[in-house]
Amino acid sequence: MPALTLRTIERPRDDDAFVAFLSTHEFPLHVQTRPTAEDARARLASGIIDGPGALGCWVLADGEAVGIVMLEDLEDDTAMIDLRLAADARGRGVGTAVLPAIVTEVFGQFPSVRRLEGQTREDNVAMRRAFRRAGWVKEAHFREGWPVAGGPALGSVAYAVLRSDWLSGTTTPVPWDDGL
Repeated sequence: MPALTLRTIERPRDDDAFVAFLSTHEFPLHVQTRPTAEDARARLASGIIDGPGALGCWVLADGEAVGIVMLEDLEDDTAMIDLRLAADARGRGVGTAVLPAIVTEVFGQFPSVRRLEGQTREDNVAMRRAFRRAGWVKEAHFREGWPVAGGPALGSVAYAVLRSDWLSGTTTPVPWDDGL
């Protein structure tokens, strides 16, 4: 496994690289599977990387960009993660390895965030395993919660990590069987 690090995406210096990354890779298990350069530029203009409550980072493997993580709602108590890896980085344990670095980045920089959440399609087994292996807890399974172009909606599965668990090194279980 190469050494993984995060580096903040700097605007406008990294704009072209961001657009190139998003528009030259396919993300088959995301809502928008093949963003165009125009789509990527629109995301930049929307503030997805540097707007209020947002932060974008490169996922670097031995200094080479193998992914992007976009963090949203960093001004709220629950922040959201969108992780996209290049095809050749998938299946190598990069997701599992980078999730703790993302957690450390968010909880280290944003003291108001008490929960970090990520959602994925129910059929994205690799990402679901990455969340579990990295200590995230499955909190929800939203039936037909993930739109799929040209097909029926799939379930959306939510995983989260709590600041209190991160600080204590424990995992608070979800009370699934609460008698109701």
